[in-house]
Order: sequence, then C-alpha cells, then structure tokens
Amino acid sequence: MLIYLRVLKESFFFAINALRTNLLRTFLSLLGVTIGIFSIIGVLAAIDSLENEVTDGLSSLDISTLYVTSKSFGPTELEPYQYESFPKVTYDEFQMLQRSMEDIDVMTYTVFSGPENIKFEGKTATGVSIVPGTDSYYDIDNLKLKQGRFFNGAESNNGSPVTVIGSEVATSLFGDTDPIGKRVRLYGNKFTVIGVLEKVGQGLSIGAPKDGSAYVPVSFVRKIYGDNNKFRLPAIILKPKKGVDPLEFNAVLEQKLRAYRGLRQGEISNFFINSIKGLADLIDQVTSVLTLIGVIISGFSMLVGGFGIANIMFVSVKERTNLIGIQKSLGAKRRFILSQFLFESIILALFGGLFGLLFVWIATVIANTFVEDFTFILSSSNVILGTSVSAIIGLLAGIIPAIIAARLDPVEAIRTGM
Repeated sequence: MLIYLRVLKESFFFAINALRTNLLRTFLSLLGVTIGIFSIIGVLAAIDSLENEVTDGLSSLDISTLYVTSKSFGPTELEPYQYESFPKVTYDEFQMLQRSMEDIDVMTYTVFSGPENIKFEGKTATGVSIVPGTDSYYDIDNLKLKQGRFFNGAESNNGSPVTVIGSEVATSLFGDTDPIGKRVRLYGNKFTVIGVLEKVGQGLSIGAPKDGSAYVPVSFVRKIYGDNNKFRLPAIILKPKKGVDPLEFNAVLEQKLRAYRGLRQGEISNFFINSIKGLADLIDQVTSVLTLIGVIISGFSMLVGGFGIANIMFVSVKERTNLIGIQKSLGAKRRFILSQFLFESIILALFGGLFGLLFVWIATVIANTFVEDFTFILSSSNVILGTSVSAIIGLLAGIIPAIIAARLDPVEAIRTGM
C-alpha cells in the first residue's frame, strides 16, 4: 500500500512538472477535457436549475387541478389527425358541468390567448398576459389582492368592462398613483381597474405569470371574439373536493362531456382532461431530451480531450524511456511502471476537469448576479460527476501509453534513452 502511495506522489509531481515545463503543449492538450467537462456539467447544471424552478412552481399549484381542453398537455396515444379536429370546449359545457357535476370544489371557464398592450394616459404596458375568466378564477389560481376587489358573478356573466391587474402592470401604468377606479384601454375598449394583485415574483401559475397579467371577465372576450376563434384556446378548469377519488371523478367528468357531445360507445373522446401531473411529465420528457443532446455534443469535446491526454502520455513515455529502463533494471515490476503512468494520466485529466468545473462555477455566479428571478445551481452531485468523468477519461487515455511503458525492455530502454 505504501509503495502505491509513493507512486501516486511521484505521479503527481510528474504531472505538475509536465504542466510547468511544457505549459503551452499541456494547456492545449487539457483544453479538450476542460471544454468537455464545462459543457457537460454546464448543461446538467442548467437542466437541474430549470427542473428546480419548475418543481418550485408546480409545488404551489394544486396537483388535483384539471384542465378540459381540445389540446393535450402531454404525450398522447392519439394520432395528430385525430386530435387536430377536436372541437373546442364551450361556455355551454361549462354551465352544464356546473349544474350536473357533484364533488366540484371550484370551477372556472377561461380562454388562453396571446399578450396585449394596455394603455393609460400616454403610458403603455406591453406584452401583458390577458386572463379571461369567471369570478371563480380568483379561487382557482389562489390570487391575493393588494387593494380593491375581484370582479363578481354579475360582472362576470354580463361581461362588464372591468379588470384586475398584476403588480408589474400597475407599476408600469400608474407608478405610485392609486390605480383603483382608473380607466385603461384594452381591446380597443375602456376598462375600469377594480383591483391590484400582490406581487408574487416569477413562478408557474395557471395560464400566465400573475405580476404581468390582467384579469377580465371571460364573457367580455366572448362578445368580441366569439367561441370559435382559432387564435384562442378555451378551457374549463376545475378542482374536485378533497377526499374525492380522482379516478372516479375523472370518469364521471368524461361521461358527462361525452353524453353532452353525443358520442357513441366505441368513439374516442374528442377532448382532453389534463392534469398538472401531465404537464410535469411533459416537462420531464423535454428536459431529458435536452440533457441527452447536450451530453452527446459535449461527448465529442471529451473525446478530443482524451486524445490530448493520450498525446501527453505518449510524449512522457518517450521522454522518460531511459528512466523507465533504470527503474526496471533495479527491479521495478511492470505493475509499478503501469500504475505510475496511469496515475499521472488521471491526475492530468483531473486538472482539466477541475478547471472545467471552476469555469462552470464562475458562470453560475455571474448568471445569478445578472439574471433576476431565476437561480442557477451547481449541485454537489454534478461536481462529483465531473470529477469522476475526468478520472475515467484520464484512465482510458493513459492505458495504452502505460502498457507500452510497462513492456519496455530495460536494456533497450536504457540504450534508446541515452
């Protein structure tokens, strides 16, 4: 055991000497490992950061929330030609479910649409996410008011021109002025601001980020665009009561909608009942694909880095042929010579890997300094992974040079190295 510790110590100093005496050559050879580790761990750190943000966002949402739409949130067994022709859910279906479904805690009807601009006395809030909904949207999305109120059932049913705005929208349009009662222009109409939401920061919410949103009665949007506008996706959002069997609830919900649409037995349901879990599964699939692509691309850098380490080791064997011959003539075993060069190769690769990890850490610090509302993380598991991959690359790159060094004939080695 002690002899291998001595070999490790000598190999470490040989590696340091290679870095010091052939700085440019060693730097260029290790660059591949550094870039490879930086790429792989950088990709994994970015994916971990994204998953962490998504997990935090989903944790604030009720996992039992269901979305009835003509589109699927996740993978589906249906072919595109089947679901592309699905009819959109309607306000009449929403009212039918309100009358006939039991065990519903809260339900709303909404329309997913693109961003709009809101104007007030020469000021414009651009890219505002407009969230049409019924009065029960307040409970569905767990909204919290800073001031004012949410629109009531009468305003929702009549499609009154009132709006509740997020904190960012309020700041953009009114600054420190009280927005309540002010009239803003949206959809070419005047809307009265009746409420302002508390600031919640970035995160996942139903439909849109709350701070940059404006909530309006869905019936007003239906008056303007109708129920079949191709640029808008209507949805029924509902939560079952606590303690209700989700499978049984979904089955009853599907049966009610099938019966209302007149679907016969054997015909596929021409709608989707989506859940938060389905959205999470879709996100997992996307991140898995991104990780795979990033690792494959980064693998080429690691391959180049492996060749660079092998090049250093072949040169090292050539330069120390005489020393190898002397060691073997004094009784050094093949495994001693083999271990010496393998340790050196691994140590050199670890240098490259550690530089790569250092650059990833610097990148995360810079990103966290300049990017708001998103946290980049470099986990200990990724650090261990990067170190392990570097060591494996060094081991693989040093095997052939180490075997060549171990098999040298001592007499020939001394004569050749003189």
